[in-house]
Amino acid sequence: MTILNRWFEEVWNQGRESAIDELTHPNGIVHGLPGPDDAMSIGSFKAMHKAFCAGLSDIHVAVEQTITEGDLTAARCVVTATHTGEGMGKPPKGNPITFTGMCIVRVQDGKIVEGWNNFDFANMLQQME
Repeated sequence: MTILNRWFEEVWNQGRESAIDELTHPNGIVHGLPGPDDAMSIGSFKAMHKAFCAGLSDIHVAVEQTITEGDLTAARCVVTATHTGEGMGKPPKGNPITFTGMCIVRVQDGKIVEGWNNFDFANMLQQME
């Protein structure tokens, strides 16, 4: 199991916020997620994670494929959820959401130190209309 398999299973599928601290370096940086800046601290990631979990229930990230080379691991994913809460800034309609994405992380001493994300958030938001 790669660190990304564990990340998506524990942080997103199980909703275990404590896994964020277990799997990332305290000074880790995340790129490509919704927020005010391209580079997001782990603290900012936790706030974004809470907003996603407040707006979407039944979040499931299916890791379709992973590739590891040196200190980099990449994953191709399909995300499914239900829009049931206010956390995404749109009134909930209870509709199913499905979108795809890819993530690459750099790992040092068993912890994620930097991550790059490319998820189809425009498609996700369109499904919330």
